[in-house]
Amino acid sequence: MVSPGLSHSQYSPMAKPRNRSFPCFSDGFLYCGCVFLAFLLVCSFWSFFTPTLNFGSSITDPWFNCKESGFGVNLKSDSKDPTFYDDPEMSYSIEKPVKDWDGKRREWLKRHSSFAAGASERIVLVTGSQPKPCKNPIGDHLLLRFFKNKVDYCRIHGYDIFYNNLLLHPKMGSYWAKLPVVKAAMLAHPEAEWIWWVDSDALFTDMEFKLPLERYKNHNLVVHGWPKLIYNSKSWTSLNAGVFLIRNCQWSMDLISTWSNMGPMGKEYKKWGQIQRSTFKDKLFPESDDQSALIYLLYKEKDKYYDHIYLEGEFYFEGYWAEIMGGYENTTERYLEIERGVPELRRRHAEIVSEQYGAFREGFLKEAGNGRGSWRRPFITHFTGCQPCSGDHNQMYAGESCWKGMVKALNFADNQVLRKYGFIHPDLQDSSTVTEVPFDYPADEGPW
Repeated sequence: MVSPGLSHSQYSPMAKPRNRSFPCFSDGFLYCGCVFLAFLLVCSFWSFFTPTLNFGSSITDPWFNCKESGFGVNLKSDSKDPTFYDDPEMSYSIEKPVKDWDGKRREWLKRHSSFAAGASERIVLVTGSQPKPCKNPIGDHLLLRFFKNKVDYCRIHGYDIFYNNLLLHPKMGSYWAKLPVVKAAMLAHPEAEWIWWVDSDALFTDMEFKLPLERYKNHNLVVHGWPKLIYNSKSWTSLNAGVFLIRNCQWSMDLISTWSNMGPMGKEYKKWGQIQRSTFKDKLFPESDDQSALIYLLYKEKDKYYDHIYLEGEFYFEGYWAEIMGGYENTTERYLEIERGVPELRRRHAEIVSEQYGAFREGFLKEAGNGRGSWRRPFITHFTGCQPCSGDHNQMYAGESCWKGMVKALNFADNQVLRKYGFIHPDLQDSSTVTEVPFDYPADEGPW
């Protein structure tokens, strides 16, 4: 496109000159042009043979700007103005409530403007395990693989992850240990809108699926649960608190404070255990636990909490492993069947653009359904009751079924990642063996 100010008649080689040129000016310009060209050639050769010559120039191409992360946020700049971090009264401890957190977080984002864009969808995944080595001989290995699975998922989707293996409050152990960690993570990550707790014995078994955050825009806590089981059946398994998504806001700070005081750090811990057991008849043990405590709050204070908590029951926000395990092979075959007919889905690609392929695949999964009976990949498989570290599994099932189930689930998930690197586990029960994937797999019948 030619600018209006640079007309064709002025610059076209076929245009006629407006004025007659004089020979003396023509020869003079020719001589000067030759001298200038020679000067440029000398400079070019000089710079080639003296590469250390530097006039203080710097790379300004944004592709090489090391001050910013790949997400356009400035990781090397902190505001000199005071923030809540400079307040000596601010504490990460679960025992000390945080006030005006929405205002403090808003002010922090204002002073760190590069984090403001995309803040509403920024997630930090938090998980952890016990401070000491596992009693189960294979427990540490299994937990390592569970953690690797979470790291893989976060890398694919651009989420940060924090792994904690310490008790941040001496009394808040076992299932209560998560609440002090979640509160500390909220304070440590004001740039994140959501903190996502995932138990150590839960793993992602659909590495492409993303949380439908738009669905939760008017809620502050998301858990897998069913209202009828809370209000009609009064069951302590009406929701599962091993996986939850909590908004980084004052409402959540207040909830964590109330919730945690029903645990071992609270003065009425024993009383809460009695109340929970008398309310939920199917609760088998006397101690107050985090899951029963959350259900009790929803049951007794519905007006205060129900509208703020989303009970996700449309997909496996976390799925009970015993009802999932038998479907992995059928799910794998159904996905491969789709890919055989859709070349775009079996195309090899960089891992970093995996979300595009996951979004494209969604159009072919409409008939798969969700939850029990579905052939869709379960989003999260949760080995609740298996206790991989201690080995003290629920007596409802044999420990061997837990360990074999974990290996199968881990390899099922790992295949979705390994395929981006050109390999897969041909046998889901054999973690040590991999096979290279053919070029046009699965159109070229592969080993899966």
